[in-house]
Amino acid sequence: MKAYVFPGQGSQFSGMGFELYSQQKKAKELFHRANEVLGFEISHIMFEGTEDELKQTKVTQPAIFLHSTILASCLADRFTPAMVAGHSLGEFSALVASHAISFEDGLSLVSQRALAMQEACESISSTMAAVLGLEDEVIENICAKIDGVVVPANYNCPGQLVISGSTEAVQTACEKLLEAGAKRALLLPVGGAFHSPLMEPAREKLAKAIESTAFKTPICPIYQNVDAQPTMDPLIIKENLLLQLTAPVRWTQTMENMTARGLLEVIEVGPGKVLQGLFKKINRDLPVSSATID
Repeated sequence: MKAYVFPGQGSQFSGMGFELYSQQKKAKELFHRANEVLGFEISHIMFEGTEDELKQTKVTQPAIFLHSTILASCLADRFTPAMVAGHSLGEFSALVASHAISFEDGLSLVSQRALAMQEACESISSTMAAVLGLEDEVIENICAKIDGVVVPANYNCPGQLVISGSTEAVQTACEKLLEAGAKRALLLPVGGAFHSPLMEPAREKLAKAIESTAFKTPICPIYQNVDAQPTMDPLIIKENLLLQLTAPVRWTQTMENMTARGLLEVIEVGPGKVLQGLFKKINRDLPVSSATID
């Protein structure tokens, strides 16, 4: 069985999506539609914008979403995945690719998500840090003993976990984790504490938009970040998506569960190769590749 997996924030680059736009009529139509939905020429920024322009709050998340979903749409006539999953932001791409929500609704939700997250980030000093070389349980226990907000946020692969919270609490946790034997505990250049309780204001704002969005039964199981379990139930999909902003991304567990259920090949749909590298940490024999339109 083959799976589509969709990357999250940080995989953007100048020129992203231009090859699709120039070679695929369907892609060109979707980019034009995206410009209309967003109310600005995001395609121009993606194709010709600078790194700083691509880092704009209103651009980054929609740009990655568009690259991923438009590529998946162009591949739809050639291949239907047996399962899908997306890392954080990528879950919205997975929902569109599996037909659980429409392209327009997905783009609207992602745009609102980006703005709500930015507003939450500006309300308090917060950050994230990557921790390498420690068991998940050790990290969980140390974070639980720190005063302030600091929690596991991204279970990326065995031996790699990202923590998130208030700046002071995350810095204290990093010191304790290094003392406990972590190979590295590095602060990340991010705008705030994603996938932590500090994103509750953003979750509340996005919840209204999610509640008013029509969800359908997807064409294949989707493994969601919150519980790493496969589902095709629109109600469960919606409930899990409501929890996503404040809950950890259980990507390690997602990879393990997909593999246990017969996954034979992974195709990363979107910019970058980060997810391919993470899958290799689980199963080096599993074929992984980037989706192409060739």
